[in-house]
Amino acid sequence: MKKNNNKLDAVTLGKIVLARCLSQPLRYYERSVVEMERSSHFHSIRWLGRGLLTGANVESDLSTHRPGPSSLGRIVHLDSDLSFIYRHVAFAREYSFDETMIGDLRASGAIADDQIALLHRLRLVNSRNRLTHALINSLLCAQRDFLVTGDPLMLVPLPQAHISRLINESAELPMVADASRISRLVRRLTITMPDGVILPLSRLFPSERLLHCYRLDFLIKSEKQLLLAGEIERPWTDAQLAGLLEQRYETCLSRRSIAAIRHQLAVPDCRRRAALTDYRAATEEFSALLPLTQSALAAHIPPRAGVYEIRSPVTAESRCPADAAERLPVVYIGSTCDLRKRLTDHLRGSSGNMTLHLHVAEGRAKVRFRIVEQHWRQVERHLYLTYRETFGVPPPCNRMSP
Repeated sequence: MKKNNNKLDAVTLGKIVLARCLSQPLRYYERSVVEMERSSHFHSIRWLGRGLLTGANVESDLSTHRPGPSSLGRIVHLDSDLSFIYRHVAFAREYSFDETMIGDLRASGAIADDQIALLHRLRLVNSRNRLTHALINSLLCAQRDFLVTGDPLMLVPLPQAHISRLINESAELPMVADASRISRLVRRLTITMPDGVILPLSRLFPSERLLHCYRLDFLIKSEKQLLLAGEIERPWTDAQLAGLLEQRYETCLSRRSIAAIRHQLAVPDCRRRAALTDYRAATEEFSALLPLTQSALAAHIPPRAGVYEIRSPVTAESRCPADAAERLPVVYIGSTCDLRKRLTDHLRGSSGNMTLHLHVAEGRAKVRFRIVEQHWRQVERHLYLTYRETFGVPPPCNRMSP
């Protein structure tokens, strides 16, 4: 008789089911909880109680606050402290069970299979919501200074393994809050900051390298003000930037690391900063980088005139020297009277630029933009020339000068 190697023990199967529940997109999770509570089986059960998680607040009026389907809720100032308000009651729901009655029904065989299936689903909702609530409370404490000010320099490095330890030490959960479960849970989730800015929840788990980027960006911007005020004569060298980072933030970086981060931020070296209007300054008013996907275009890119920049991984032989350490170098700069339509054309390959489409079709490209109501072609030309002056070569997918 052939042995069946596909059977899983109950513990392993339970972990797989929980992992799938944690990975479920927020809008589908919300809909499944709502449909479950509307079912006839749900209202006919005597051993079930329904309430909210301890300390949870739920949005009572969405007329003035209209978050997207991936928004978990918003952070507000409440009595000189921070509080989190969930967008929908499904995210703060907690169910209680009469375990004695359930045990008696199981022993007598009087509990139906559909009720057992519903019981498992209710326990999954409890597990996901309790983990979410414990995570939010831990983040409110760990990143409080950033959440109050919105200043990225106030972020602290927070690996998911560290927040996992904090949760396990402070919260009573029915499961272990390991880093893999937290990673599945926060994927694609967003929250609304007190100032109304929508922020990916993953932004609250910055790495040391990301914080180095924020700090170096701040130093470069302050350098410009000091040059204008006459307090320094020339832009700082990489060695001087490394010294300032160590002095202000106790961060020890080599000159090579400073150069790599500069390239990632599209900041030229000190000689070019002294002589040129750098590309970084020319794009300060651009939006944040967004994935170049159809859903992101529909949600975040307006059908208005403007200029845009597309970034994508490129082969080593296609990179300009200044982009050598860039994770997502600029491959195209353009302008249009309708940003959403033009970027959709790039996605579909109907823009006439097949070289660019090869980068976009891989699915890893990102875009950022700036609304320009008039003379967007002149702005595009200025950006193109500034990029070429800063890095020495044009973006690889710009076939001619605008």
